[in-house]
Amino acid sequence: MATALTIEHFPSPNEGPRAEGKPVDMLILHYTGMQTEERALRWLCDPESAVSSHYFVFEDGRIARLVDEDRRAWHAGKSFWAGETDINSRSIGIEIANPGHEFGYRDFPDVQIDAVVALCGDIVRRRRIPAERVLAHSDVAPARKEDPGERFPWPRLHEAGIGLWVPPAAIVPGPFLQIGDHGAGVGALKQRFRQYGYGLGEDSQFDDGTDAVVVAFQRHFRPAKVDGIADVSTIDTLDRLIAALPARP
Repeated sequence: MATALTIEHFPSPNEGPRAEGKPVDMLILHYTGMQTEERALRWLCDPESAVSSHYFVFEDGRIARLVDEDRRAWHAGKSFWAGETDINSRSIGIEIANPGHEFGYRDFPDVQIDAVVALCGDIVRRRRIPAERVLAHSDVAPARKEDPGERFPWPRLHEAGIGLWVPPAAIVPGPFLQIGDHGAGVGALKQRFRQYGYGLGEDSQFDDGTDAVVVAFQRHFRPAKVDGIADVSTIDTLDRLIAALPARP
């Protein structure tokens, strides 16, 4: 039997009703991206910020609830995944204290990740959230967001039964696609990203939006090299993730 989580309460006013008819079937992970966790927590509870999350995980492993799970927290912003644009209504959002790329991005402490694993495990079991719908904020908003970033240990979550993961393919010399390219190869690449869930158009241009998606994918699934270039390693890793998806009706 799982040990009950100890959760503090810091109610945020930045919440509302979930849209009717939309199941809660996504879990979105963020980093706070502010100089201190105290400032981040205050911001998420400040009515002037108009942002919030359901949970907040401190660097020392403490967990706080800001918004009840049955309510809609304002954490995802303008976002998209697998045809859905109201990510806030379909998801639970967790903010993980870390200064982020702007303020000295650093590794997440083990005690903090232990708490994240325990919290996520509890949520995905209760909510029956599919592994492939445990996502980074950057996955659902690649043009705007970088979090929780390439230092976040997704494999540790996967080992605990949380999230979809395959070992990234080795980085080797070979053909690649990059911004400015166009043609059938780019069109096929974008189709594969759409198949996984990312929001990309059906054209055959490797544009800024494509570059943002490749970077987001690399941050999550091939973090050893985040450069926006769709190389052999990136494409092979994507293909193996698609193969690991459950059959869709």
